[in-house]
Amino acid sequence: MNYQNIAYKRVSSFDQSTDRQLDGMTFDKVFEEKISAKNSKRPQLQAMLQYIREGDHVYVHSLDRLARNLKDLLDIVNDITAKGCTVHFVTNSMEFSQDSANPMAKLMLQVLGGIHEFELQVIRARQKEGIEAAKKRGQYKPGRPKKLCGEKLENCRKMMSQGIPISKIASELGVSRSTIFRTIK
Repeated sequence: MNYQNIAYKRVSSFDQSTDRQLDGMTFDKVFEEKISAKNSKRPQLQAMLQYIREGDHVYVHSLDRLARNLKDLLDIVNDITAKGCTVHFVTNSMEFSQDSANPMAKLMLQVLGGIHEFELQVIRARQKEGIEAAKKRGQYKPGRPKKLCGEKLENCRKMMSQGIPISKIASELGVSRSTIFRTIK
């Protein structure tokens, strides 16, 4: 039976890169997305689950790239193996398939998945504590800092009043045209 080697790569945001994931390996098909793993309703994950056929091998960089919590991790691995496919977690050196009746491997999946979920919760708790401490010191400002304010904003308004095209203003100020339009509204 012919099978395919399929990769699933995921990062949490658009400014991150999947380049380091499964680096140097070749695949018949790659599913890649830049979206949070807060749940399993991810377009490329769902597309991959629909695409795979019996005998296929699915490669994932690590457990946390597939799911953020233990329940989703176990559900997704079960979905893959129920189709007669094998899932490989490369950095964790773990492999799961429908016919592997290795209770130790299943225990390791549950333990490592639980540790990843715990680690994420600890990070969130620390982040929350840090924000609360910064608020008490008066140093916390929610959201991203504005790119166009103060002297830059004054220069922008001055150039606009002189009839300079928005594209040229954006280029000179190092911002996008949409930032200028959004700011002057």
